[in-house]
Amino acid sequence: MGVKIEVFRMMLYLSFPVTMFWISNQAEYFEEYIVKRKREIFPPDERHHRKELEDFKERMRNRKEQRILKEMAEEN
Repeated sequence: MGVKIEVFRMMLYLSFPVTMFWISNQAEYFEEYIVKRKREIFPPDERHHRKELEDFKERMRNRKEQRILKEMAEEN
């Protein structure tokens, strides 16, 4: 009786992680979620949004450059 219980426990301990790994790697379960999430994060390329993003990046670069120049001037 004890051996049968141990065999059952080993099967359960090994089959659970393998099953979870197999389920999590099934594309059809997650495809819709991933596509929807990707479109939220990376919307389709629109000229207006792209221009805003480029302007923002340029402003951040200028701010950083001004801050570095100011720090260098204060050091001298």
